[in-house]
Amino acid sequence: MTRPISRRTALAGLGLAAASAGCLGRAENIAGRDPHSQLTLEINTTPADDDPSGIRIARQLEEHLTAVGIDVQLNAVGQTELWRKVLINQDFDIYVGQFVETEPFDPDALYGLTHSKFIAESGWQNPFGFTEISVDDLLERQRRVTGTERSDVVGSLQETLCRLQPFSVVAFPDALTAVREDRFDGWTEDRQPLSVAGLLELDAVASDGDSGTVASDGDSGTVSSDDDSGTTGSADGSATTAAAGTGSEGEDVLRLVTTDDRITENWNPIAAEYRKHGTFTGLLYDPLVRADGEAVIPWLAADWERIDHDTLDVSLRDARWHDGEPVTASDVAFTYRFLRDTSLGNVETPVPTPRFRGRSSIVEDERVLDDATVRLTVADVNETVAARALQVPILPEHVWSARTDAATIAGFELDFETTEAVVSNNPDPVGSGPLRFVAATAGESVVFERNPDHFLVRPAPETDPEASGETGFGAATDPRAGIPSQYHGKPAFDRLRIEVLPSDISAVESVADGVADATAANLGPASVPRIGRSPDTRLVSGRSAAFYHVGYNVRRSPLSNPRFRAVIARLIDKSAVVDDAFDGYARAAASPLAATPDAVPASLAWTDGTDPVYPFFDDEGSLDVAAAREAFRDAGYRFDDEGRLLSRGQ
Repeated sequence: MTRPISRRTALAGLGLAAASAGCLGRAENIAGRDPHSQLTLEINTTPADDDPSGIRIARQLEEHLTAVGIDVQLNAVGQTELWRKVLINQDFDIYVGQFVETEPFDPDALYGLTHSKFIAESGWQNPFGFTEISVDDLLERQRRVTGTERSDVVGSLQETLCRLQPFSVVAFPDALTAVREDRFDGWTEDRQPLSVAGLLELDAVASDGDSGTVASDGDSGTVSSDDDSGTTGSADGSATTAAAGTGSEGEDVLRLVTTDDRITENWNPIAAEYRKHGTFTGLLYDPLVRADGEAVIPWLAADWERIDHDTLDVSLRDARWHDGEPVTASDVAFTYRFLRDTSLGNVETPVPTPRFRGRSSIVEDERVLDDATVRLTVADVNETVAARALQVPILPEHVWSARTDAATIAGFELDFETTEAVVSNNPDPVGSGPLRFVAATAGESVVFERNPDHFLVRPAPETDPEASGETGFGAATDPRAGIPSQYHGKPAFDRLRIEVLPSDISAVESVADGVADATAANLGPASVPRIGRSPDTRLVSGRSAAFYHVGYNVRRSPLSNPRFRAVIARLIDKSAVVDDAFDGYARAAASPLAATPDAVPASLAWTDGTDPVYPFFDDEGSLDVAAAREAFRDAGYRFDDEGRLLSRGQ
């Protein structure tokens, strides 16, 4: 009789980092192995130091795959290397990771993620190599229809993806952040506190004898900088001023600590492997519009008007790039051309951006009408999706047009050309956003400062006292027209300093000791008790959209077989993961839209601790090995006399 594997046993000791098994390489991928040999699969994830929850999910899956007769290679690599293997090189069997979202996953986000038209592209464009005509049809329909019809289509889309499993949703972790409120308040659980909106909604707390605020009614917010050159280098004196909470000449400094050093080395908003959530690049680069909860608010765009069913005219606010050049309609038109092909025709095959392709693909053409107006030709889509097309970072043409040449970089094993734009770290980033770059020390810290020329800090003219910014998009007398008042005059700090620390524990202690104002990376649940020990530190638990998932490379057999993937999905004990890997600070789910209110159909609702589509092979809290093996046999796979699953089916 086969002994079941206890879910507790499978998760025991999973905080240890997996030893690197090395890259199996394309020459040894499972498609070319002896059909009579044991099936081998490689699982890629990040080590415990980078992500203790991800390694626990991978360890559980490794235990369960091994129990049913599959040889498993568990490969723990750094976060950047993981995304490079998966998103750029497409050299993986299975991986465990999180999607890079800070807001609830929009239904149209599934377009770029799963449409077959993107399988030849790098980045978050269909990294699974998934092709299914019925899914493509549903993805196209949800872009066109509205109301109840769209809800029905989105429901059918989720049901189809959950049945075919190009990736398996595991859980939505809570966004855990340690904060102190003696210098800044407004940390909210209504949204992720470390999102763009969350940081812009903060207010400075006045101290005795000092206003302690950056005025929110249109104060110029001019700051003095230790290094106004904008060059990458050591931010001299920053550590001392950060500890005191002020910079030179009494500046207010928001001090964040993180365990993720990527923001100290790379500021490229289109680089897929370096972005986790994009919060800080989102503060460097303005989009035309921003999502604000379920609403869409004008941002760099002062207004937009639909001329006919496939044409949008967008009018721009008066704005400048961080280097002083004006933002023009030519920059907007350039951005959409560039996102479609970062080579702008300089290489034989177009090189689209690794990010934002689902959104930018909506815009089919662009034409400059005047310096402040651009006409966009959009696909036949509904208003919700059309607004999504406007939520891409606008790039300065005079900077990025010089990055269109073909490029190579160590670690990329591409079968196609790439460009300087895709691989550049984007040193000295020039955006138009409310923050601008000051200096950085790679792996240690980065400093940004408030942009004194941003439209958020420009007051309405005194001659127009009724221009509140909430009366419509056309109030040309107010540079903030249409932008909610909580963003006026923001950000409420002169500088933002982010320091890299070695662990969640040291990050929490830094906040508790008053050296930092908040943690910038989502904390692991093991840190929560330490937060409660400090009277000056509070836990903020926001809704997370960056769900953990198991991704499959469906280009490779047997992962190309949806029946095989379905059996693997049933080997993931999601309830145990939530209890043991997240200490309950997560929600198990079947659908990638589970964090989006009212988006999930009843057929995919998580009830009674059971996956509604592919329930775990559960035998009173343990893995039912016999049932799992029988499911593989039903899918057409065979075992040898020693119980090893063979690499080919019948």
